[in-house]
Amino acid sequence: MKTYYSSVQAEHSPEKELFNGAFHPAAETTARLEAMLKVVGQTLKPEPLPNGLLAKVHSPDYAAFLATAHEKWLAAGRTGDAIPYVFPVVGRRKLNLERIDGLLGRYSLDCGTPIGPGTWDAAMGGAEAAFSASKAVASGERSSFALCRPPGHHAGRDYMGGYSYLNNAAIAAETALAGGASRVAILDVDYHHGNGTQDIFYDRGDVLFVSLHATPSTDYPFYWGHADETGEGAGVGANLNIPLPRGTEWESYRAAMAIGLEAVRNFAPDVMIVSYGADTFEEDPISYFKIKTSEYEVMSTDIAALCLPTVICMEGGYAVEHLGANLAAFLAGFD
Repeated sequence: MKTYYSSVQAEHSPEKELFNGAFHPAAETTARLEAMLKVVGQTLKPEPLPNGLLAKVHSPDYAAFLATAHEKWLAAGRTGDAIPYVFPVVGRRKLNLERIDGLLGRYSLDCGTPIGPGTWDAAMGGAEAAFSASKAVASGERSSFALCRPPGHHAGRDYMGGYSYLNNAAIAAETALAGGASRVAILDVDYHHGNGTQDIFYDRGDVLFVSLHATPSTDYPFYWGHADETGEGAGVGANLNIPLPRGTEWESYRAAMAIGLEAVRNFAPDVMIVSYGADTFEEDPISYFKIKTSEYEVMSTDIAALCLPTVICMEGGYAVEHLGANLAAFLAGFD
């Protein structure tokens, strides 16, 4: 399996995040990259995004914000990473703001997704990995892996959050559609709901989004991921959320995933995108499922049994000492 990765992805190096009312050392660190690179073997440098692709997923004003946010933060006399602290109430005006504090709140979901001097380049590197992996599948590869870091599935069309800045799975899906696919399925098996991916395709009938995740009544992102969110407009029926309780073990997870896989099978996509998060692992420090390392290969074998051209985009997974083994087990199911 070809793996795509850009060294600029290491340039995003946040020091801390605001979580549960206090600052903590950042969970999404470059140590995650190091752990994954040890097990994937040779990587291929991704190609730059073609003109117009990013705008199919993210609004141009949001992309411009990401590219300049840290520079504006420093120009305002600040130091360190840019972190939002004020947010517009739902339904209030969306203004053309200039002050960086207002811009950060305008384009952010939370206070745990800091922007540093290398964040934009790293996010673009991950997006390029997703594009290149999807292009490889469109060119005939049966499967490919985009070693995306930072992750992407919490990033919406015009907002960042959940350590995510650009939505890599959505970029992979749009690449597949541009490459000739008429229908694409996205299967999200991260612990947390992929709210950004859902938002981007919620009114689309050509992209099916299926997500297995911790119930949002207890877990981030809270405001998305409920079972009654099934799409709207042309997308009615093309969104399937399968929320699961904390403490879910493999057999229960597997039974729930079978429902999601059946939905993918019935949708009959030309290409499948898998958002893989290893934060479903039993020892993950910020998550609460109970999946073991050996069970990831069974998980991916079940997914691969659909026999669809597949692009795998890396999402979460914060038990760094186990991350390499968990990733290797998951990729093994596609061999």
